[in-house]
Amino acid sequence: MNAILITPLFASGALQFAFEKATTEGKMTIGVLTLVSLFSWTVIISKLRQILRARKMTRKFMQAYAQGKDPLDLQRQGTDFSGAPLFEVYRTGATILNDQMELVPADAQGRRRITESTFALVRTAMERAVSGQAMALEKGMIVLSTAVSGGPFIGLLGTVWGVMDTFSGVAKANAASLTAMAPGVAGALIATVIGLLVAIPAMFAYNFMVTTIRAITQEMDDFTAEYAVHLEHRYVKEPRLAEEIAAALQGGAGTVPDRTEPELALR
Repeated sequence: MNAILITPLFASGALQFAFEKATTEGKMTIGVLTLVSLFSWTVIISKLRQILRARKMTRKFMQAYAQGKDPLDLQRQGTDFSGAPLFEVYRTGATILNDQMELVPADAQGRRRITESTFALVRTAMERAVSGQAMALEKGMIVLSTAVSGGPFIGLLGTVWGVMDTFSGVAKANAASLTAMAPGVAGALIATVIGLLVAIPAMFAYNFMVTTIRAITQEMDDFTAEYAVHLEHRYVKEPRLAEEIAAALQGGAGTVPDRTEPELALR
């Protein structure tokens, strides 16, 4: 009973008959679509694995990062979260920051702090890392978009070509009967069917992956902003003006500035 239901559902007999009756051009079209499908499914499987690993490792990284008191704790511990785009951004920022801090002398408390202008290099490096990770996630997506947009058209080309050959053969044979036309039309339509079978899975996978990659990219932007604030608060010197004001408040509190000569002249 199940075999009786499954056979009409997938039309395996019809597909086999149509493929046998397809013209050489139609079979070449089906061959091209088969290659596109192989590339498409290769990208789908690899990107799904990459995205799932990125999600899993990102959750672990964020849990570990939230538990640390210092933003560079994970870097000093040597903890590795390979596969997490946020960790690559974190590692880039920590590496550049450590390189810059080695160039400045330590203060009286033994701490090293960089200037705001130097910290701009760290920000730029992290932004570049975000762009690089986004491009890595999007790599190969062009194959899916090509399969979505090009698959049906390639199949349609094979169908139109097959129908053209069928009608040409009928005209030459002077036999315009349904029996003479049906095999050729069936052989032509299989190209469109294969084109749709290539495009439909690629379309669903492409929409899912684009949405997921967009969410991961937004997470990287948010984390970069938060991470930069933590680093700046702990490892960047206060602006010189703020230091001068603080020194003035500590050393000259309650003092009245001297009046200038023009002020005295007015009195």
